[in-house]
Formats: sequence, structure tokens, C-alpha cells
Amino acid sequence: MGDSAVVIRDVETEEYAAVGALTVEVYVGEGHVNPESPYVAELADTGTRAASAEILVAVHDGGVVGSVTVARPGTPFADIARDGELEFRMLVVGKQGRGLGVGTALVRKVIEIARAEGWQAVVLTTMPTMRDARRLYDRLGFVHAPERDWKTMAGTPLTVMRLPV
Repeated sequence: MGDSAVVIRDVETEEYAAVGALTVEVYVGEGHVNPESPYVAELADTGTRAASAEILVAVHDGGVVGSVTVARPGTPFADIARDGELEFRMLVVGKQGRGLGVGTALVRKVIEIARAEGWQAVVLTTMPTMRDARRLYDRLGFVHAPERDWKTMAGTPLTVMRLPV
């Protein structure tokens, strides 16, 4: 019998490849990002993200089943964070982690970090195709900030959501 609990913790170096593969699998495999997009290389490159952002993983039965990148304002991976806001990106849950509350646990951990570090809000960007994620954000109290919405270089509309903490 495996340990059925999901553990949320910082990524370890030897997990970078697994996190990169999982991130690409979810973004490309579920149709959120075109496999030809230059963004795929960024999604796969956990090492570069880890150098300037905090990467959390969800571990279940000894394997990485989810991940999220936490970016402080003014750092390379903070696309939309303003002063006082903590941003998260690249939230992914693999097929093995579905239905275990992995996405919720990862986002709750980001909210906990924001409160502990004294940030005023947590912000994120999501895409219209990410319906499961959007339901999760709505459920946790994130609110759409339409005046901050933006588009990818390819023209895909992106939705900004914010949660005051």
C-alpha cells in the first residue's frame, strides 16, 4: 500500500526533468499550447525557472503528480505581478493526480506563502481552454480582473485573476 497523502513541497533538483515533462504534457497534450510554440521550451526548462522562482511540487505515491511556479514581483517569471502581489504560473496536475485535490492543495500553498510573506494579493493568468483550472480559481475566491487581461504573441486571449489575501 502506497502513502495516499499528497505532499506539497519545494522541488528537488533531480525532479526538474519530471516537472518539465509534466508541464509540457499538460499544456501541449491538453491543447492549451501549440506544440510548435517557442513557449514549449520554456515550459520544459524547470532549471531556468528554479533559478529565479520557487517551484512547488505535489508528490503522491513517490511520484510528482503536480507542480506550480511561484514568482515574486520584479523577477523574470512574474508576467503580471504588481507591487504587493505574488504571482503563480504553470499550475499543472498530471493524470495520476486528478481527483486527489492536487490543484487545490498547490494553490492553497501559494496563498499560504503570500499570507506568510505579507503580500496583499495572489494573481495568475489563465486561458479560456483551462476550464478545470478556472473552476478551481473561482471556488477559491479568485476574481477576474478584466482590465488586466492580455494576449499571447500568437493572439490567444489571457484572463487575469486576483485574490486579495
